[in-house]
Amino acid sequence: MLPILGLLLALKFSQTLPPRKGAPETTPAVEAHVGRGYELEKDDRFAKAAEEFEAALALAPQLERIRYQLAVCYFSLGRDRDARREFEVLRGQTHNDPSVAYFIGRISLAERDFDGAIREFRSIVRRPPFPDTAYYLGAAYLENGNLRASEEWLKRAEPLNQRDFRVPDRLARIYQREGRAAEAKKAYERAAVLRQSYNRAAEEGVACSRALERGTPAEARDSCATLFRPDDPDQLTLLGMIYGQHGLYEEAVAPLQRAAWLDPDSYEIEHDLGLTWFRLKRYQEARAPLERAVALRPDFFDSNALLGAALFLLKDDVKAYGVLQHAHQLNPDDRDTTELLFKLASILAARNFEARNYSDAAKYLLEAKNLKPQDPEVHARLAELYRRTGELRRAEIERQIASRVAAPARKKPAPSE
Repeated sequence: MLPILGLLLALKFSQTLPPRKGAPETTPAVEAHVGRGYELEKDDRFAKAAEEFEAALALAPQLERIRYQLAVCYFSLGRDRDARREFEVLRGQTHNDPSVAYFIGRISLAERDFDGAIREFRSIVRRPPFPDTAYYLGAAYLENGNLRASEEWLKRAEPLNQRDFRVPDRLARIYQREGRAAEAKKAYERAAVLRQSYNRAAEEGVACSRALERGTPAEARDSCATLFRPDDPDQLTLLGMIYGQHGLYEEAVAPLQRAAWLDPDSYEIEHDLGLTWFRLKRYQEARAPLERAVALRPDFFDSNALLGAALFLLKDDVKAYGVLQHAHQLNPDDRDTTELLFKLASILAARNFEARNYSDAAKYLLEAKNLKPQDPEVHARLAELYRRTGELRRAEIERQIASRVAAPARKKPAPSE
């Protein structure tokens, strides 16, 4: 993956914004829009994602993480004017967060406001929010004609972006303008090698995938082995994903584990590793990477739903309940999550009822009632709970509801033979 920006890396910023005093709390409706926005963003459907974040922002205009995701979507769509507007609002809300300055610098560079871009990147380059900050500062200086400063920052960027062919390419342009022909030739050659490596990785991925489609994993081993480069997390992740797409989950584990060790801050790698262990029904092994994925990106529905399911299967019911509640808020339309949350709420309600912990039992039953208001059993159990606690009027209301919602099921005609 070309390290131009890595929008997946940028998405993590939404979790690092300091909460602003007085900001409104989120609501299920807001979280539902945010959850759908993240899903669309994950699939590079930025136009549709922007619509979801716009809807969420209309409901909660002071939540910086939503405005940030909307701004990132605008940026990805090339809507620089809209992106700048949202990032400028964020600049005030977040007290000049470095990631906001980074994007404003990127927009200024695209608009050929080189002085503005240099100003933004210089303000954050000592403690950069993204590893390519120094590269963009060097690129801005190059466009502005300051070759000496450009060379300084591009050389600082090189060890941070060793697989990025753009760094030696820009250095070569500096050397060429300064008449340093030999150095320019070497830099261009290095850029060509890195560019070829990037192109070769894509070709190798296609070859590996085709080999797996044609034959057995043993027969495809030679084609896929070229992707296992122990110092390249991008290619290791690609290999793990290709194995996973072909149902070869055992084979996917090793490259994904190595990639996670090399890049411990990637929620995507942790999610893929957790998903792979889950598919192997190794739920204890799946738990740790999924917990890390959720910690890195709490608003990503897939990781939350998967972690909740793993915790449920590990019988860590209370923790599973909290995770599944959040997953349901992010995507209330997902049937599997709704069913699992309902089942878990019913289990926890029964357990607390048996222990005569009626307040907690009521909490879980009310959650189950919200999830399935037409379930007669939930109303019947609530009626019994209220009877036990002396709330006879509420008990009678729930008993009547239970009878009413159960009646249609009793009246259904038997299927004709």
